[in-house]
Amino acid sequence: MAIDRNIPQQNNNRDAVCIQTDKVYDLCKDKECLENLRVYFSECDQNLVDRATSVKFRRASIIWVIPDVEPLAFNRGYYSVDISFFFKIQVEVSSGLCRPSTIEGLATYTKKVILFGSEGSAYIFTSDYVPNQNDLVEPRRTNLPKAVVEIVDPIALNAKLVDVCCDCDCDDEEDGQGRLSMSDIPDSIAGLFDGGIGGGEDRKRIYVTIGIFVIVKLERTVQLLIPSYDFCIPEKDCVDTTDDDPCTLFEKIKFPFDEFYPPREHKEEHHHCV
Repeated sequence: MAIDRNIPQQNNNRDAVCIQTDKVYDLCKDKECLENLRVYFSECDQNLVDRATSVKFRRASIIWVIPDVEPLAFNRGYYSVDISFFFKIQVEVSSGLCRPSTIEGLATYTKKVILFGSEGSAYIFTSDYVPNQNDLVEPRRTNLPKAVVEIVDPIALNAKLVDVCCDCDCDDEEDGQGRLSMSDIPDSIAGLFDGGIGGGEDRKRIYVTIGIFVIVKLERTVQLLIPSYDFCIPEKDCVDTTDDDPCTLFEKIKFPFDEFYPPREHKEEHHHCV
């Protein structure tokens, strides 16, 4: 198919250029309340949980997100994105008259979304120039879509302390996701907790409820023909920040109007995760 290079001219410095970039083929947003996520602790911290009489939710933060993209056999061009979330949960546990202890544990969650990513199976080979040597060849890749997951730190909503039942299978009835397998936790994540995660029997467990905001995108590397105005030539001089006078530096800071007048809500249509 012929490419129309007749781009409207508004000045004498515009031309058509071809660039390679990541184009978003499909995306969705999700606002989700995750209830009763079990928190896993190190053996030492689990001993504190077993002796606790109350728990207070301090904060939740995102550690890592692992997306996995698979094509849908029954719908060409669409892909299933399986996402694993790893959260660091900080709680304060109290037992009787003892001083409260702040401990950190791990909570996980998985979800699946379906997005359009188009088709393509070309193999891509690239190289980096190395002076006076053979060029460094990068690993082979394809032009299949890649998943991009954006998330902010979760909102801590609720935490509860639960006694482990004695005459029922608690592992199967916890939260619909079953017991967390330690083999599913990457070493880089388990290493963030002193003493590792899991191990030993527990008499009490902590479950938390958090709120998350997520954006999931499918991107593909493509070539695009775009209008070019000119090279990005800097027009502003660098500001010297070595002045020792704090008031002089303060005068250069703009008044933060946005802090006093928050922006209004923009009502736009967005896709929601399937």
